Amino acid sequence: MQILKEKSHIVKIDETYLEGDKMEKKVNVIGAGLAGTECAYILSKNGIKVRLYEMKPNKKSPAHVSDKFGELVCSNSLKSELLTNACGLLKEEMRRLGSLFVEAAYSSKVPAGNALAVDREKFAEYITNKIKSEPNIEIVYEEVEDVNNLEGITVIATGPLT
Repeated sequence: MQILKEKSHIVKIDETYLEGDKMEKKVNVIGAGLAGTECAYILSKNGIKVRLYEMKPNKKSPAHVSDKFGELVCSNSLKSELLTNACGLLKEEMRRLGSLFVEAAYSSKVPAGNALAVDREKFAEYITNKIKSEPNIEIVYEEVEDVNNLEGITVIATGPLT
């Protein structure tokens, strides 16, 4: 997706245009995991209306336990915080850009030496609450079986287990 900026206002996203501060169409985001919530959050913070589709709680993969967004299903470690390596540097860059993922991670941080580890439940709760409080995000609790039925721009951000 290409976003062009002019005078700090987004003026064109692919073929969907903004008039002033009002967007004509919503961007569909499929999946409320890490990528989907980050995408929806950044779009929303830039004044873009989002329709976020999430299959939970109606359907879950074998690895999903909760109905929350951004659920970590494997490790709670997000690797190193040190700015002397790629992992730490990437997180710092994301933080500076207003990343919900990084904000949630530091809000739910647990001791782990030089690594950034999180309390999984608090992490997912933080992301869920932030997304639900965004006025530009409409949440649709259903599985999308055919993207051709969606109008406008669609971002597919489903995880490897779906």
